[in-house]
Amino acid sequence: MDFRISVPDQSLAPRLQQRIDQKTKPPGALGRLEALALQIGLVQGTDAPELRQPHVMVFAGDHGAARAGVSAFPQDVTWQMVENFLAGGAAINVFCRQMELDLTVVDAGVNHDFGRRPGLIAARLGPGTANYLERPAMDAETVQAALARGRELAHALAANGCNCVGFGEMGIGNTASASLITHCLTGESLATVTGRGTGLDDAGLARKRALLEQALARGGRPAGPLAVLAEYGGFEIAMMAGAMLGAAERRMLLLIDGFIVTAALLAAHAIAPAVLPYCVFAHRSQEAGHRVQLAHLGADPLMDLDLRLGEGTGAALAWPLVQAAVNFLNEMASFESAGVSDKGC
Repeated sequence: MDFRISVPDQSLAPRLQQRIDQKTKPPGALGRLEALALQIGLVQGTDAPELRQPHVMVFAGDHGAARAGVSAFPQDVTWQMVENFLAGGAAINVFCRQMELDLTVVDAGVNHDFGRRPGLIAARLGPGTANYLERPAMDAETVQAALARGRELAHALAANGCNCVGFGEMGIGNTASASLITHCLTGESLATVTGRGTGLDDAGLARKRALLEQALARGGRPAGPLAVLAEYGGFEIAMMAGAMLGAAERRMLLLIDGFIVTAALLAAHAIAPAVLPYCVFAHRSQEAGHRVQLAHLGADPLMDLDLRLGEGTGAALAWPLVQAAVNFLNEMASFESAGVSDKGC
């Protein structure tokens, strides 16, 4: 599948930087917000960017390997948490309500029949992936279908006026999948990028690592991102990667959450590196592998709050910082307009 992502035009950067520097403040006094304002302006190709109809999409899917014990929680928690999202009771619901963000849950492949529900997109590729301890999680055709469906979802958001989308996920066992993806796409040791996930104790962590080594002994380290997703990915991870690429095609700003979302981005970036300038990294997760991912992508996240929940919660919490970057650029007075003497005057 060919994704056509335009690299933001850097020729606007000097004008944007001058506008930032002329605000009534010492140069650089707003720190990271200034770099964020510059990035958003370049993404939108204007020195007066605007944020329209911001949205969070939570992609959900089941993993066949979950039944083997790679998670502290049973697989049924995936569909139960989706029900919680739909009922408005999860952390991501609370934060989206507070931040006035629209929220949609995408059933990429949960082993449950939800029926037709408000706030739920049925994009189910199956009742969950195969157990990658025994065989590839999915075939190549399913990977392509997941990417294509994610792309369609992002394009539909853009068509409805959205230009900023946050990504979240739900899927028992998906930190294990993310660890395998991260190992394969960064080259870092599997032990380094495999953490406690939903709260494994020492014995559980040792078992998880042993199971993932078993998966690697079977599937090896595939050469490309599509093959990596086929061997070890989840429906929600592959579909999320497609949505990221599709959003970048439409010049949307992407709010990247934690470890699993960044695993999807690793795959998306390996498919089309031009996706990276569109990404705002919300936070640094408590999961050790997230630091490896961020370093591999050269990313500096906005926050470090010891989060490890997923669901897109970090992306939602970063939203006010994105708003602040755009608002100061558009609304803050310049030295000239405010009649304030500039430095050296």
